[in-house]
Amino acid sequence: MLAFLNNLLLLLAASGGAESGFTKFYNNYFNIPGFELWKFINLGLFIAIMVYVVKKPLTEVFKAKREQIRAELIKAEAEKQAALAKLTAAEAKLAQLETEKASLVQRARDESAAESKRLAEQTSLDIERLAQQSEADLTRLSKQTRNELRRFSARESIRLAEDKLKSQLDAATDARLVRASIAEIGGLN
Repeated sequence: MLAFLNNLLLLLAASGGAESGFTKFYNNYFNIPGFELWKFINLGLFIAIMVYVVKKPLTEVFKAKREQIRAELIKAEAEKQAALAKLTAAEAKLAQLETEKASLVQRARDESAAESKRLAEQTSLDIERLAQQSEADLTRLSKQTRNELRRFSARESIRLAEDKLKSQLDAATDARLVRASIAEIGGLN
């Protein structure tokens, strides 16, 4: 359409014969080879019509894309906050583990010291009990040994006395002792 208008203007300008003010202006500023104004006007009209036609669908697409990007940004921010919360929780757990580790080590040391003290006390009590038990055993064994020695001494004394009496006893003394024993019992009937 613009080409038609351009050609119409050229025909009108050429029909006057001599270069009029419009023809001179047109030839100096718009009729430069390679720079035809009608091409740029045509391009401008085409772009304006395209913008008018495509504006509504593109606006909707751009709005949808903008909302999608906004939703993704909000989602990313929420995920970032959740990750930061998890990181904070993990760091808190780690710090708590260090504290718990220190308390467990201290508790183990305290228990070890208490167990060592208890074992020392138990050992001293066991030593004292064993000493008392061995003292009691020694006392009992000493008494048994004394009693056995007394019995042994009595038996030996009796045996030695018997041996001595047997060595001093002859047949006449034996007969006399037998008669005296019979008389003491009540005699012979």
